[in-house]
Amino acid sequence: MGKRQTLFADILLPLPVKGCFTYRIPLDLNEQITTGQRVVVPFGRNKVYAGLVKRIHESPPKDFQARYVQSVLDTLPVVTGKQFAFWEWMSAYYLCTEGEVMGAALPPAMKLAGETRIALNPSASSRPATPNEMEQLLLDALKTKKQMTLSEAATSVSIPKVLPLVKNMIEKGWVVLKEDLENPWRPKVVRHIRLAEPFRDEKKLRDVFDQCEKQAPRQLEVLMKYIQLAEPLGKQPKEVSQQEVTSAVKGGLPALQSLVKKGVFETWEKEKSYFDHSHASGKDVVLNEHQQKALQSIKEGFKKHNVVLLHGVTSSGKTELYIKLIRETIAAGKQVLYLLPEIALTTQIINRLQQQFGNRAGIYHSRFNPVERTEVWNNLVQGGILSGNEKIRYDLVLGPRSALFLPFQSLGLIIVDEEHETGFKQHDPAPRYHARDAAIYLASLFGAKTLLGSATPSLETYYNTRHGKYGYARIDARHGGSTMPQILVSDLRKETRSKAMKSHFSPLLFESIKKALEEKEQVILFQNRRGFSPRLECDICSWLPECHQCDVTLVYHKQNNKLRCHYCGYNIPPPAECPSCTSSALKMKGFGTEKIEEELPLFFPGATIARMDTDTTRSKNAYRHLIDDFEKRRTDILVGTQMISKGLDFSNVGVVGILNADNMLNFPDFRAHERAFQLMAQVSGRAGRSRKQGRVIIQSYHPRHPIIQYVISNDYEEMYRQQIGERRQFHYPPYTRLVKVTAMHSDTDLLNDAASVLTGQIRKAFPGKVLGPEYPVIARIRNQYIKNTLIKFDRSLRLAKEKQLLLDIARDFQKERQWKPIRIIFNTDPL
Repeated sequence: MGKRQTLFADILLPLPVKGCFTYRIPLDLNEQITTGQRVVVPFGRNKVYAGLVKRIHESPPKDFQARYVQSVLDTLPVVTGKQFAFWEWMSAYYLCTEGEVMGAALPPAMKLAGETRIALNPSASSRPATPNEMEQLLLDALKTKKQMTLSEAATSVSIPKVLPLVKNMIEKGWVVLKEDLENPWRPKVVRHIRLAEPFRDEKKLRDVFDQCEKQAPRQLEVLMKYIQLAEPLGKQPKEVSQQEVTSAVKGGLPALQSLVKKGVFETWEKEKSYFDHSHASGKDVVLNEHQQKALQSIKEGFKKHNVVLLHGVTSSGKTELYIKLIRETIAAGKQVLYLLPEIALTTQIINRLQQQFGNRAGIYHSRFNPVERTEVWNNLVQGGILSGNEKIRYDLVLGPRSALFLPFQSLGLIIVDEEHETGFKQHDPAPRYHARDAAIYLASLFGAKTLLGSATPSLETYYNTRHGKYGYARIDARHGGSTMPQILVSDLRKETRSKAMKSHFSPLLFESIKKALEEKEQVILFQNRRGFSPRLECDICSWLPECHQCDVTLVYHKQNNKLRCHYCGYNIPPPAECPSCTSSALKMKGFGTEKIEEELPLFFPGATIARMDTDTTRSKNAYRHLIDDFEKRRTDILVGTQMISKGLDFSNVGVVGILNADNMLNFPDFRAHERAFQLMAQVSGRAGRSRKQGRVIIQSYHPRHPIIQYVISNDYEEMYRQQIGERRQFHYPPYTRLVKVTAMHSDTDLLNDAASVLTGQIRKAFPGKVLGPEYPVIARIRNQYIKNTLIKFDRSLRLAKEKQLLLDIARDFQKERQWKPIRIIFNTDPL
């Protein structure tokens, strides 16, 4: 027999460290390891990680002796070659490490890490050699605790470097190492029952019935329930889940167990999906004339371009077009990814898609528990999984930005719905990617097409259509004959002066709500601030409660009577008097969604009111319950933040109120006016989605503001022309590409010096392209001060060399001793 090869593996670990780590593969694992599998490897002194095998080769490392792979976690690969390629691109484009991308990509149940533990060796000699004082201390501690981490062992014997001591004790056979690395994912199993072979004979079964009738009435009930569920008996009796039988009979489980002991039933376990799968209705959608024309434009666009923008007014029926394209893609044997900006939107759209595609449609998002998310991952990487007797294979996956990382095998189409939404951008932690742009690259790896959909496209996307980079399709008419809503503006300055306001409602909005409720219509009220009151202020000295960790004022939340920071979570009870001047004249200023929700019953006592914001949608099913209640008309008025603007489809909304448009218009950001237009247009689009025209009331202190006028006239083109002119003049996207470099530290003086030096070095490398360093609007978060430097790269440049130069500058900067504590963050295409 020939000598077996010595192999090495390059292992990717979920750490913010550049590159892979080379480990030696034990000879007995040579045949078991392949690329894409997870393996357990030691890292550092006492850590173990589940890493991914990226490459297997025969080249030993030159500068160090490779440590061994400890074990293999998977029988099949869990990551594909295309995923590795996608991660590499994301790492390079968004200036982070592949390990950070891996950390974001894998479901939590697949990201395993542990600390080395020690335990007494159960096979050690009963009379070992005499231990010294330290060894005896550790042995005694292990007799009490059974297992200890190395750090716990160091504490128990009061020495900092415990590894040599443990190493000697292992060599003497007294203790063993145990790697505490456990895979939390387990398949869901359901216990089934059926009649055992001898009792499938009618005579024998009748004898059992007679015996149970006399001696065991509960067992008789269990038998009767089984027969009812199993239907007519045959040679292969129907399998029935144990739960179905025992839950229908009081005391059913002990009775069933008795019948199993008697040999009447046989039981076994079957794997089952964690999801409840439905079957498709089989009904195809019927497109109207405008939709047919748009579908033809999309198909023509895909002949020349890999990316097409579907620009359709609100309620134009874009989802029906998506369904047609999904159906055609699946029929061609390809998979579809449907991306949405918010988990909230998956609730409503998944119901529609599951009616069309049944259990071929899967859902993936962070509100699912780790086990459920791992099931979706395994389904895709294995090409389907068994659930009972049925094989479930996901050809369509719906989810927010994290669904991009799933292990697709044959992707044919990616749909990015509401592509303009900021929810597609990941802000923290790395990778700080934009799902729309990443989706376009992912599609290119598969030779797939990307469809971007929106009623209010981002300026960058629309610019690309105007310059021939993307295809373009448009729908100008609403679906089902409904008309665009009537949009009116209420002048808050005028109404406040005349004292006509009823709390935060102008007479026009108040009367519109009242009329809608009388006509059994529903109302949506939009206020882009959560909480009860944005600030508590002293009328005497103007004192404001501030977060002790962040440079923001605390927001009052009445539900739990707390002043809370929306950045770090710090909270305190509201003071009874001003800490600065001891006055009791503390007043609530401004208003948030919670305050609106509380005040509405005073004006509309018979109305049912609900609120949708971050505070009310923290639990897994909160979105679904809120949306279901509104859809089924159990809620009359829905108050919410920007969550309610994103593609929700309700047929009975008669009035939409935008309570304060100026909050959006006055934000210090070059995208503020574009976003304000998008938000107001999208919220307005929730009204009048049936045949009756809806009404939108915008409340503002500046009713003649150009952006408000563009919303009233639904003039996206004019808004685009005005905004693109400003972008060209001041060299902002889409005419340039931005990279933001953020420096952070708890010491302001050190940060100021560091930011000046770093920005000076960047300015030398990229003259005329650098702005800053500057403090942002919120200059301190979680006791870390922040300074930003902005680099504007020409759009025509291929940025790989420039980005590498930027990374080199930062790396050399942090090699200097005084700058090592400074944290540096890169953000490509910041929002």
